[in-house]
Amino acid sequence: MQQSTKPTPTGTVNLKPIVAVIAFAFMLELSFSSLADEASYLESFKGDWQGKGIVRVKTSFPEVAVDCRFESATTNTSLKLDGICRALVVIMKAVSAELVLNDGQYTGSYIGARTGPAALEGQRVGDAIGLNITWAGEVNGDRSAIMRIAKTNPDQMMLSIIDIDPETGHWVTTSRFELNRN
Repeated sequence: MQQSTKPTPTGTVNLKPIVAVIAFAFMLELSFSSLADEASYLESFKGDWQGKGIVRVKTSFPEVAVDCRFESATTNTSLKLDGICRALVVIMKAVSAELVLNDGQYTGSYIGARTGPAALEGQRVGDAIGLNITWAGEVNGDRSAIMRIAKTNPDQMMLSIIDIDPETGHWVTTSRFELNRN
């Protein structure tokens, strides 16, 4: 195999190390650019949010309308949502999600199901973070569901959870919160 060289007034120069350094610098720049984009995206969730939504205790149960308030805190690599949802004036439920970004993957936890804290894992695609949920115990016949946290515009976001109905095999929205920045 012949090495890439270029004649110079004093001899030849091996170009492979130079090309490798340039390629590495380019990849590093892309990596920092990606981190900056992700940090900006996470920052866009910061603040106080309120809105309406629906919750189903089980996929076969009817929807219950809820009013929710959330506080969101962020860093360059994390998102924390803490909220309270209220139904029928007297029923209140704490809801929270904590995510940490590492190598393009989000991991964290969700509190809101009756089984206890659930594990979250996924990634961002466009303006939404798609997350696989692993429940602490069985919910709707298994321990998995899908969460989506999406920015619908600069001052609006939507959190939703979908799960498979064990009786029909169809996807059902079990939670959806449409929130506006205060």
